[in-house]
Amino acid sequence: MEKAEKVVNSYVIMNKLKDVVRTGWKNWGVKRERVESIAEHIFSVQQLALIMHLTYEKYKNIDIYKVILMLAIHETEEAYIGDLTLFDISREEKEKIGHKKVHEFFSQFINGKEFEKIVLEFDERKTEEAKFAYFCDKLDCDIQAMIYDNENCIDLNNQEKNKSFHDKKVQELLNQGMSFGEMWAQFGQDRYNYDKPFLEVSNYIKTHKIK
Repeated sequence: MEKAEKVVNSYVIMNKLKDVVRTGWKNWGVKRERVESIAEHIFSVQQLALIMHLTYEKYKNIDIYKVILMLAIHETEEAYIGDLTLFDISREEKEKIGHKKVHEFFSQFINGKEFEKIVLEFDERKTEEAKFAYFCDKLDCDIQAMIYDNENCIDLNNQEKNKSFHDKKVQELLNQGMSFGEMWAQFGQDRYNYDKPFLEVSNYIKTHKIK
């Protein structure tokens, strides 16, 4: 394959992410003229990472350039397998399938192995940069869920076919009287064990109207 052909073919593959709506929003039936795509999520989570880095002293020594690169490529597999949620597939199975696709994609490039390692580092969540990027990835979803909630884009009375809605933990939180956005934020707090700054932001969005 010629280099120019490789560039165009790879670009077309990754460009698909602009047209794939995030599965969570489809499952919950977000009613809005424009619903977030995977590519838009990638942009948003990069912005959140920059803002958290610039705001909190705790993260001043984070390699933010590595984080931004990590977040730029961490959804590479989704250009092939789509946006599978924890309600669709186990983390282990998704990573097994996803890592194979990540390897196939990056193995064709000069220094591609280094980029593949960065995706694997994100998934392993052992380094400070990976943990920080992972928290940004999850908190971004929480904030977006609250935005949709505040825009009245979610109808909780029309969720019969939504597997996420029937999850035991989700039902427990909704039965406490939480709105969609409050439930989503609390679910994130309980599941992802945010450190103090991320927990602070998560608590803020639960108690303030976000537009």
